[in-house]
Amino acid sequence: MQIRDYVLRRLIILPILIVGTSIVVFALSRVGGSPIGIYLSHEMTQEEVAQLEERFHLNEPLPVQYVYWAAGVLRGDLGWSGVAAAPVTQVFPQKLAATLELAIAAGLVAVALGIMLGTYGGARRDRLADHLVRVFSISGAAMPIFWLGILLLIVFWVNLGWAPIGRSDAALYRRIAHPTNLYTVDALMAGDLRAFFDALRHLALPAVTLGYGTTAIITRMMRSSLVEELNEDYVDAARAKGLPERIVLRRHARRNALIPTVTVIGLSFGFLLQGTIVVEIIFRWPGLGRWMADAVLRGDQATIMAYVLFTSVLFLVVNLIVDVMYAYLDRRVVLGT
Repeated sequence: MQIRDYVLRRLIILPILIVGTSIVVFALSRVGGSPIGIYLSHEMTQEEVAQLEERFHLNEPLPVQYVYWAAGVLRGDLGWSGVAAAPVTQVFPQKLAATLELAIAAGLVAVALGIMLGTYGGARRDRLADHLVRVFSISGAAMPIFWLGILLLIVFWVNLGWAPIGRSDAALYRRIAHPTNLYTVDALMAGDLRAFFDALRHLALPAVTLGYGTTAIITRMMRSSLVEELNEDYVDAARAKGLPERIVLRRHARRNALIPTVTVIGLSFGFLLQGTIVVEIIFRWPGLGRWMADAVLRGDQATIMAYVLFTSVLFLVVNLIVDVMYAYLDRRVVLGT
């Protein structure tokens, strides 16, 4: 009952936070200049430009412009993407699917590897394995993502030719249907293993690049939390009862060590989506990040606002999920305080 009430309270606050964020971003985008430029051509006259401004309500005061934009969003109209030369609502699902596939792949690798390495290093404190884990976590947190991406690109694409760039081989892409726009999922649904492994080959380098820094952060948090938990009295009591060390580690210490780690994991997924901008540019991945970068360079405010709206909702939802998971792992937490 307590968790349900907490979730309901957060869901009530959620629209208020989204509206507040959208107002700030909308105002800042308009201060940077009018979005009319994305609709213009060299052949247009001053009268045609004025007609466009009137059509899109760009001649109205800023608050009125926001009201028209918000009303369009509620109708499912996010505007026209000048970068893609199509409505935002038509392009967004395809770009989102590409970014989600990349972020999910990177996130799964980061969570699995980070928890495993953190547990391995924390259980062997101050031994060689622990030192190697700490070197890995420090280097991953300090290494710029663009530098790692370029390095992997030179080694595995340019020199070895093992991992291609882009998202898929064109011929393999055309021979299967794409109901989800997640190429790996679509290939499995079509029963085409060749297309599936081709999608994995294209996904490998950008996923490793994107997930490396997050893996290091999760590893470091998991190791530190586990070392702290292993020094607690309840661990000594479990050992005194004669429980095997692996049981003490898995059922007692690691469960409690996961509590602060879950918070990092939840927030990291949101940052993974934002980190795709650099990765998608380097590896020519046709996702939200690359689309957003092109939109910023061309002043495509409709695309920018759609991206900001999506990321705002994403972070708020992820924070809600993390809080609920935190309470589930730690029964001492009083939700809503």
